[in-house]
Amino acid sequence: MSVTELERSLRALRLSGMCATLQARALAVSSHEMDFLEAFSWLVQDELDRRRGRLLDRRYVLSGLPERQDFKDFDWAYNPTIPRRTVLELATLKFVDAREDAMLIGKPGTGKSHVVKALALMAVERGYRVHYREAHQLIEDINEARELGELRKLRAQLKAAELLVIDDLFLRKLPANAGDELADVLMSRHEKASTLLSSNRPFEDWARLLGDAVVVAPLLDRLMHHGNLLKFHGKSWRLKEAAARLAKQGPND
Repeated sequence: MSVTELERSLRALRLSGMCATLQARALAVSSHEMDFLEAFSWLVQDELDRRRGRLLDRRYVLSGLPERQDFKDFDWAYNPTIPRRTVLELATLKFVDAREDAMLIGKPGTGKSHVVKALALMAVERGYRVHYREAHQLIEDINEARELGELRKLRAQLKAAELLVIDDLFLRKLPANAGDELADVLMSRHEKASTLLSSNRPFEDWARLLGDAVVVAPLLDRLMHHGNLLKFHGKSWRLKEAAARLAKQGPND
């Protein structure tokens, strides 16, 4: 069987990872860089790597994450008051296994969204079912699902997520039913799965912003029970980045 025929057979068997590196591995054998068994082991590993990569890509798409942010480019020194130790403890994802919640509260631009996206990406990479939405998007999804008669399906998806991320709560004005919808989601997940939430407003503002103190009380109760509260203070990343862009443009731009 020729290499072309072998590649065709590998594709037919859905072994495209092997197919992609077959000629390189064959060349290594023919040039005595490795023996057949070693080359075959590498071919098997190539296939496993391809499948793991495709599975990770699929999990990432299903998560709804808008970008792959991690902690590698997070400048801890810019805001030294950020609770780094607690953030890194969350990065172990033990809170997901324990079905605990976590809330990141602080001013806009202090790194909350970066942290929740990095935590969500780590959870995706470790095989957890993750569902990410900005708060206003989540409420829009719920309202749209209700109009289309698909609310039960969406609620099942939200409940099934091992980690639900609700980002930027109150960054945009929410509709009148937002408090009830958020309470329903959180109550359905309480002690069953983890929710990671970020908000730029302190808890004392929530009743006014959601328009219903009766709803907010049990909502906060669910979040604080077995919950991790992280407060973010300091300077704004976005202002720093804006200043850097202006500096690069120069006075004549």
